Amino acid sequence: MAKKQNQSARTTLEEVNESLTSAAQRIEDNKKYVSWAMIAIALIALLAGGYIYLHKKSIADAKEAIGKADIALMTGTEDEALKEYEKVAEEYGNKTGERAHLNAAILLYQKGEYEKAAKHLEDFDPAGNLIGPASQSLLGDCYVNLKKYDKAMSAFDKAISLSGDNEAYTPAFMLKKATVLHEQKKYADEAAIYQTIKDKYPAYSQQTGFNVDKYLERANALAGK
Repeated sequence: MAKKQNQSARTTLEEVNESLTSAAQRIEDNKKYVSWAMIAIALIALLAGGYIYLHKKSIADAKEAIGKADIALMTGTEDEALKEYEKVAEEYGNKTGERAHLNAAILLYQKGEYEKAAKHLEDFDPAGNLIGPASQSLLGDCYVNLKKYDKAMSAFDKAISLSGDNEAYTPAFMLKKATVLHEQKKYADEAAIYQTIKDKYPAYSQQTGFNVDKYLERANALAGK
């Protein structure tokens, strides 16, 4: 009987020891997990801090670089300005880099280098109620000069969409689209645009002197109406 009690006690003691050992191991394992978690958090913090520092430095460097381009443009050395704008556009992806793309595109367009100008405009984010649609309008102009009329139409459509119901700019973009339609001999579609301008933006003709009735009549005649 005493032997059985001793065995029972020993078994219980062994179970308790095993339980304690297991608990101790779990605590030790948890300590390891906590340690690794703390290390991971520290690394994330260091990486985030490094990213913020590099991001700020990148912005500062970009502003300094585009400042040189702006000065060159103001002093009349457009070729040097273009070179600097293209360099900034290539090296920086922030807002300063975006402006560099647009400025480079404008200078290239003025030089008649429409393909290069279009490439910069394609890389430009057309944000904003004015600059965005204007950039797409310029992209359309590039494609018109390159005789890539389908691409020009897409660019003008985007300019119209981005400008909303702006009475000063939307009809101007619509007129550019109408010009492309005329070139493509799509006279009924051209007439529809003039009719929309006449109905929706009556003040535009008065303010700009554009004779919408004259062009509407011509398009309708060519469309056989």
